[in-house]
Amino acid sequence: MAKNTYDESSFKVLRGLEPVRQRPGMYTNLESPNHLIAEVVDNACDEALAAYAKNIAVTAHTDGSVTVTDDGRGIPVGIHSEEGVSVVEVAFTVLHSGGKFDKESGGAYKFAGGLHGVGVAVTNALSTKVEVTVYRDGGEHFIRFRNGAAEAPLKRIGDCPKKRTGTAVRAWPNPKYFDVPNIILPQLERSLRSKAVLLPGVNVTLHTEKTGETKSWSYPDGLRGYLTEATEEQELAVPIFAMEKFVQNGSDSGYAEGEGAAWAIVWSAEGAVVRESYVNLIPTWSGGTHDSGLKDGVFNAVKNFAELHGMLPKGVKLVSDDVFSRASFVLSAKVLDPQFQGQTKDKLVSRDALRLVSLMVKDPLDLWLNEHVDYGKRITELAIQQAQTRMRSAQKVEKKKGSSVAVLPGKLTDCSSSDPSRTELFLVEGDSAGGSAKQGRNKEFQAVLPLRGKVLNTFEVEKDRLFANNEIHDIAVAIGVDPHGPDEEADLSGLRYNGIYIMADADVDGAHISTLLLTLFFRHFYKVVLAGKIYLAQPPLFRVDVPAQGKKPIRKIYALNEGELIAIEDRLRQEKIRDGSWSISRFKGLGEMNAEQLWDTTLNPDTRRALRVDVSALPFNENMEMFNMLMGKHEASTRRAWLEYHGNEVTGDV
Repeated sequence: MAKNTYDESSFKVLRGLEPVRQRPGMYTNLESPNHLIAEVVDNACDEALAAYAKNIAVTAHTDGSVTVTDDGRGIPVGIHSEEGVSVVEVAFTVLHSGGKFDKESGGAYKFAGGLHGVGVAVTNALSTKVEVTVYRDGGEHFIRFRNGAAEAPLKRIGDCPKKRTGTAVRAWPNPKYFDVPNIILPQLERSLRSKAVLLPGVNVTLHTEKTGETKSWSYPDGLRGYLTEATEEQELAVPIFAMEKFVQNGSDSGYAEGEGAAWAIVWSAEGAVVRESYVNLIPTWSGGTHDSGLKDGVFNAVKNFAELHGMLPKGVKLVSDDVFSRASFVLSAKVLDPQFQGQTKDKLVSRDALRLVSLMVKDPLDLWLNEHVDYGKRITELAIQQAQTRMRSAQKVEKKKGSSVAVLPGKLTDCSSSDPSRTELFLVEGDSAGGSAKQGRNKEFQAVLPLRGKVLNTFEVEKDRLFANNEIHDIAVAIGVDPHGPDEEADLSGLRYNGIYIMADADVDGAHISTLLLTLFFRHFYKVVLAGKIYLAQPPLFRVDVPAQGKKPIRKIYALNEGELIAIEDRLRQEKIRDGSWSISRFKGLGEMNAEQLWDTTLNPDTRRALRVDVSALPFNENMEMFNMLMGKHEASTRRAWLEYHGNEVTGDV
């Protein structure tokens, strides 16, 4: 058997595009090559967003390649001063490069889809061949890449009219990286149509060589026209409310000029709802903080209207989901420096976006509801009906639970709601953090159970012996589900919470406690994990205190880890904030956070970044083998060998 060594030779430096090929899933969606083409389309859209491009054409070729052409400014063709090759070659071969990092006045892009800076370089890294043609400065320039490397430097191959500018990129995605080797055309079509919606006045076309069909989209009415088309089969309760609002020059809101949102929203009594959101033209299929901002602004406007007109029946309390349950919307937010969860940009996590969108939406909707009282009353009636249905459902569940003989643990601080579709339980490390969590939580639907010390390693503990441990007894009684094995039937009807959040310190000890709790749930509450009810809270490790600058007030920015901290500091330098004027604090534990900080970073459903535990990716026996190796009492030698082999993949928390 070969010996696993961990020495100087174990360290590998991945250069150029090699990191992408080694871990492609970190940079793109591996289901299909669609995201590779989306990166190229996004660049064309950024040109349109900056008002330089009017036409974007996409061609799906019969050989599986795709061409994206725009009539924007064209990628600069000169030599990059630092890299010594053309800027076109830099854009396609160097990670973390591009024209979107310069946010200063006169920068190439004021609003663009994120600052990951890996975009078309990822397209090139995961393609067998990429051809780029640039029309600029009266010339036609061409370069070809094979397996990520340029065959030859960028070359001027002909002349073109000086007024002709733009870029054409043809990519052949490498099928070995993807579950589906070819572009999924319906998905591409949907994405392109949405780009047309978000870029009024821009023509977007898709030509499919195999069928000879060409589809073209242009929406002069923008979001209103799109939502009208998407909801044409529904019976709408009110007309569509569409508007846009952006921060003006001289505003004291604390946001940059041009930031804001455009939206269209409508309510229907029945039928499927349509919900789509975008940030700087990037589709956020998983929503994010801008969605939460829209919900917050709409909820507060409708709630104010209901209270002003005395419409709320006695005992009925509206919540955000009641108001939004029958709402369809399209939202397009503009954020100066968007932060996404993952390179595929499915979810926006910029905390400031929630307040920004809520600020833009609430006042205009307040005005619209009070100018159209009949519409306001109809929307409020739909929300009240939903609230009454929710409350009836909760009463039924409460009656069923009433026959239980279990007494809830004394240290559990429960929530006031008994609706298991909304409630959450936080298992908090330590009494001091538990105290902050109790003060900072939303008492209506969030419960807190503080844990003292490290939970027992239950991997090899028999089910019948679990309750000998007080902590485990309290957890089981609190969640309302009896311990069970993976192959046993489990009654989840008594589950008291829709989400169970493990909230431990962001350090090694906290990770150990999280691991012990995950072991407990995997080994003895497997069906709860399988149902997607277990989450890992993500408390930040750092806080950056930024002084007031001009019209921007004092800010507190949180970073989950050192990587995010570096990105935040880079962003502050781009904002021309003097190096060293901000201070950085490292949280030694959750107990150091006050209630407000804990709510904002870890508890608030709209701004937190919790991770759901998913065991469906691997068969149960493979998951079990991993747990056995990591948590089994007699697996020390195997564990040591595994740690030595993977030692270079982690950063030590010293």
